[in-house]
Amino acid sequence: MTNIAFPYRIDGGGRTALANDDGHVSDLIQQLLFTSPGERVNRPDFGTALQQLVFAPNSPEVASATQFLVQGALQQTLGELIVIEQVNVDSEDSTLTVTITYMVRRTQQRQSATFTTGGSS
Repeated sequence: MTNIAFPYRIDGGGRTALANDDGHVSDLIQQLLFTSPGERVNRPDFGTALQQLVFAPNSPEVASATQFLVQGALQQTLGELIVIEQVNVDSEDSTLTVTITYMVRRTQQRQSATFTTGGSS
């Protein structure tokens, strides 16, 4: 199966860049996390409110709610491709860091991906 790399780009040969299977799954997770609900016309429930949570007051309750939100969205949208093992959310000042540990169902390989939003990085 051919997987187009995300974000879309042209490779060194002047063709559409491709992603391997593990990279493609990570790309799908990134798209889900950084898409706001309602942003996709035919999939209004696709995405999380992760970008907006950067501006929420920093508290353990917000971190727990974010963890629950992310885990639920991943299971609902990508549950056929991955098994979510752990979701960790760290909020420091205006930076929100989400670390996801998952297993790719097809290959049974464990993966970990970290995504950061907000802050000055």
